[in-house]
Amino acid sequence: MSNRARVRAPELVGRGWLNTSAPLALRDLRGRFVLLDFWTFCCVNCLHVIEELRPLETEHAGDLVVVGVHSPKFVHEADPDALRAAVARYSVHHPVLDDPELVTWQAYTARAWPTLVLVDPEGYVVTQYAGEGHVHAIDALLRDLVPRHRARGTLQPGDSPYVAPPVPAGDLRFPATAIRLPTGHVLVADAGHDEVVELAPDGEVVRRLGGFREPNGLCLLPDDVAAQVGYDVVVADTVGHRLRGIDLATGLVSVLAGDGTPFRQGDGTEHLSSPWDVAWWQDRVWVAMAGIHQLWTFDPVTGEVEVAAGTTQEGLVDGPVDQAWFAQTSGLAADGDRLWLVDPETSSLRWLQAAPDGLVVRSAIGTGLFDFGFRDGPVDRALLQHPLGVTVLPDGTVAVCDTYNGALRRYDPASGLLTTLATDLAEPSGAFVDGAELVVLESAAHRLTRVPLGAAGTTTDGFAHTTQRPVTDVPTTLELVVAFTPPPGQKVDDRFGPPSQLVVESTPPGLVRTGGGRGTELRRTLELDPHVGDGVLHVAARAGSCDVDAGPGAACHMHQQDWGVPVRISAGAAALLELPLVGTVRG
Repeated sequence: MSNRARVRAPELVGRGWLNTSAPLALRDLRGRFVLLDFWTFCCVNCLHVIEELRPLETEHAGDLVVVGVHSPKFVHEADPDALRAAVARYSVHHPVLDDPELVTWQAYTARAWPTLVLVDPEGYVVTQYAGEGHVHAIDALLRDLVPRHRARGTLQPGDSPYVAPPVPAGDLRFPATAIRLPTGHVLVADAGHDEVVELAPDGEVVRRLGGFREPNGLCLLPDDVAAQVGYDVVVADTVGHRLRGIDLATGLVSVLAGDGTPFRQGDGTEHLSSPWDVAWWQDRVWVAMAGIHQLWTFDPVTGEVEVAAGTTQEGLVDGPVDQAWFAQTSGLAADGDRLWLVDPETSSLRWLQAAPDGLVVRSAIGTGLFDFGFRDGPVDRALLQHPLGVTVLPDGTVAVCDTYNGALRRYDPASGLLTTLATDLAEPSGAFVDGAELVVLESAAHRLTRVPLGAAGTTTDGFAHTTQRPVTDVPTTLELVVAFTPPPGQKVDDRFGPPSQLVVESTPPGLVRTGGGRGTELRRTLELDPHVGDGVLHVAARAGSCDVDAGPGAACHMHQQDWGVPVRISAGAAALLELPLVGTVRG
């Protein structure tokens, strides 16, 4: 292996460490491969990667150490207590570096959440990946490199530096949403215990229903529909990538949709992607498909699953449902002719309603992927921070669980004003109406809290914030290249058509004069309009690779990622912007 192209891995610098008994340095891990996972806990694609890495960590135990590098997007995510809760919530089983100032993120030139970087036993960068779905590629690369380093004596297997944190006792653990049953009991999606829990009115546990993986959403079916289909409640089983049904009389849990395999671009509706919430509207169940930024529907009577809204592009774009952009849609709430929703990645409150030409999407609060805050008032200045829940109140106003602000907000569609009902809540993620009170799930405090509805809302000027990601200087003519190298033992296979796709859009839309849109080549020349000013390039790429051996057991794999790249037009800037989907192996 030549040393000319080898790049020494930068040191791991941050505020502190979780899941280990002492701070780590790369020299402490010399002799083993290190996989750095740059993530932020608001990002559903990052959560997918945590799940994907589990079998890889087991398969290569001793030879590989996975290190999470938490580089936050939202202000709340920079809170060390919030990060500690998130590491517990998502069962992260490896050391995590707290990188609130994005020091290590920038040292490794990461441009997307998630980003994976493989470092070899001698401390050199091997390759970089953006997005999810790369575990097969990393596994293939390790199977190629491990024998080489073992033969050279540079691979020295060792024990994992992971130290498990204590698990607190309690009836609930990171409860996500809840619904009130006709009996007066409450059904809770208890994500941290992988259960749905039934509580009596006094809060005592009546029964626990298992078989889930981080359930987040619950929907009670109308009585006549439940009688016809044989179950009463639909559950959004988020990490299980399924919809499940619960028969309340027997406690029987059944699979309604999804085979447990996460959706990849090009798949059909037999695969789901992190369904986060469910709601009954227009005679069917609507599903917030957070993992691919869409809304789907499920018909309990026929079992039919359909894509209902969204292009899979992440952002905030209103209009006809087939052209709208969503951003990790989480909470849903039906109100007559409107379906309310919150998009946490754009910190927005939005709704669907019928128009003469079909359903359309409208936004009440929110401006885009990088702007958020805590501010009341008219909708043109009101701000939220990563809301996860929405509830329609008896007077027609809408309560928003403003999760990362730790607040309960209320939006009045009649006046267009946002006010605050309660503060100092621990990551409120869902709520339901119970008489004159709103029962709020304080997820990070593992409890249900009652908030009176009769109190007048307060008004706060709070703060406004724009995510501080490094801005890339670009010229008016820019060559965009998405780097893709098939993993060892795989090749690009174009026998059945183009194996790749590239989509380029921008915010504001006029930033890209030519070169935008959809195509099959992973290289594109863009002409940018200098009069538009600063903006964001939205780039979505996917590429397929297949096993070189086309015999029995051969498989094809899809690599995919979305980037939001803040750019500033600057004379003399580098004319090449390279985004690594699967980077070139160095060394």
